[in-house]
Amino acid sequence: MNMFGDPAIWLPLAFAGLMGLSILIYVVLDGFDLGVGLLFPFATEAEKDRMVGSIGPFWDANETWLVLAVGLLLVAFPQAHGAILGTLYLPVAVMLIGLILRGVAFEFRAKAPAPRKVMWNHAFFAGSFLTAFSQGVMLGLYIMGLQITAATLAFSVLTGVFLTVAYSFIAAVWLIGKAEGDLQRKAVGWARGGLWGAGLGMAAVSAASPMVSARIWDKWFNWPEVILLAPLPLGSVALVIGLWRLLGRLPAPQDRWCWLPFTGAVGLFVLAFGGLAYSFYPYVVPERLTVFEAAAAPESLFIILIGALVVLPVIIAYSVLAYTVFRGKATDLRYD
Repeated sequence: MNMFGDPAIWLPLAFAGLMGLSILIYVVLDGFDLGVGLLFPFATEAEKDRMVGSIGPFWDANETWLVLAVGLLLVAFPQAHGAILGTLYLPVAVMLIGLILRGVAFEFRAKAPAPRKVMWNHAFFAGSFLTAFSQGVMLGLYIMGLQITAATLAFSVLTGVFLTVAYSFIAAVWLIGKAEGDLQRKAVGWARGGLWGAGLGMAAVSAASPMVSARIWDKWFNWPEVILLAPLPLGSVALVIGLWRLLGRLPAPQDRWCWLPFTGAVGLFVLAFGGLAYSFYPYVVPERLTVFEAAAAPESLFIILIGALVVLPVIIAYSVLAYTVFRGKATDLRYD
């Protein structure tokens, strides 16, 4: 039977695609605004105000994609939701604490008197770090098959560090486009350092993934799969080299090429996500549940799909509108 004629097949695939797209958009968009908080210790007080101003109109909307991804996991793949979030309960709790802390700090620092503003700056950094690091830990445990051992925990700590650095990198290239003057020059330096951390993180994940699963090893290194996969690592290496050379020429006169590094960073994240999706498909819980086994009943999925097709364009339209209205260089975030 044609797979697209059987709702028990195409509906789970459609929801896996929607969930994957939501996660990817979240990682890119909320990645740079989390990264802005991670860069706080390296900036002056005036630069911190400008950095917060660069994400002020966007950060709430960026987190919508995380809510959408978790919601799709819950309603479309309820068995996977229980298995994944049950194992990742502690890092998820830490992530939520971090999101709450940075959200409160974001709002209060704008109105706090100078002596207390320092405290809120520290809270904003701490919330950003807890969120980014816990997401990296979750990624590491997922790659390790949701198994809790000393080795998998050590690897998860490593991925937590690397994802945190990757978020600071994409934040730095975001600031290259949104900032001017000394802050822009600083952002170029931050980006050059963060690029190597992001590259090392991708290399570590790429080395570990086939080691934990014979199935992934076969998908990577058997013929002709090795040829199909080759564009992903080759493209990633080319992007890293291209970004390094580009960053060496910035900032350029008349602010030329200021958004090219951000575009390249997005491409790097897309390639990394594509490699993970290719490696773990068709499993939504590594080596335990496929997207077809974990999916809800086709009748339920069809109703949910109608709702998703209404909600998703609204979220996309709102995001596009926000980024269009608030394009250009950042100014200080003010509430008066």
